[in-house]
Amino acid sequence: MSVALVDKSEAVPATRAPGRVARLFRRNRVLVVSAVLLGLIVLAVLVLPVFLPSVSATDPVHRLLPPSGAHPLGTDSYGRDVLARLVSGGRASLGLSALITLCAAFSGMVIGLVSGFYPRVDAVLMRLMDAWMSFPAIILAMALAVSLGASIWTELIALTVIFTPFTARVVRSRVLGIAGRSYIGAARVSGMSRGKILLVHVFPNVLPLALVQVVILSAAAMLVDGAMSFLGLGIAPPTPTWGNMIAEGRSYLVVAPWLVVVPGVTIMLCVFLLNLIGSSLRVAVDARARTLSELQRLRTRRRAPR
Repeated sequence: MSVALVDKSEAVPATRAPGRVARLFRRNRVLVVSAVLLGLIVLAVLVLPVFLPSVSATDPVHRLLPPSGAHPLGTDSYGRDVLARLVSGGRASLGLSALITLCAAFSGMVIGLVSGFYPRVDAVLMRLMDAWMSFPAIILAMALAVSLGASIWTELIALTVIFTPFTARVVRSRVLGIAGRSYIGAARVSGMSRGKILLVHVFPNVLPLALVQVVILSAAAMLVDGAMSFLGLGIAPPTPTWGNMIAEGRSYLVVAPWLVVVPGVTIMLCVFLLNLIGSSLRVAVDARARTLSELQRLRTRRRAPR
């Protein structure tokens, strides 16, 4: 009977996470606005290409035109519509970033779960992850891209390899905290296998924090993807991406700054919105972050003039 009481007090049922997230959306205007804006960007990327000119349609006579009614974001050095290329490039940039994030999150979650729950495996896997993280991310990505050849699959593999350790360490730290709870000990005493405990009791409590990590990881993936495309190690022209659009427009920065400013601001906006969403969601699923948020709110109220 006492074990059941401790189990109820220490366990963090996974079913409460959706309710906390729903309440957070109702209370947090920043989260709502950020999610709506990001949703509008994704919707525009998916729908607008149907109504815009072809991204490969060149018009040398009307090259480097400033923004106008015919071309809302101007034209590039080949006379191609910048808005059409921006929207089409968003499909590649956002789609690849999402795919990289999913692959890195899946592999990192598997490694983190196994490493945090099996001490013998942890000694090997975490030392490998530490060595992995000691290399600068962009340098490691460039080395892999150069050795394997620049392509979309190379970039996917390289960035998945880079971001996997970060997710693995976050998940592992959460698993270590859950593994010491009394309800996990009770499950072991009852004869439940380690694998079943990991799937039934540990994984549901790790999943909310892992989803927050996915959102934050997608922002980092978008930045590194843009950097690799800018350096010519990602998706190669003429297929547009936001990174290679900046690379193509840098030669005309003085006469046509919109070629660099437009994709650069778009990347910055998406990364900013993803970080806002990730930070807000973390407050909903992480008790420590929620406590810090409440303390900061109380301090703000005390400092406010009456």
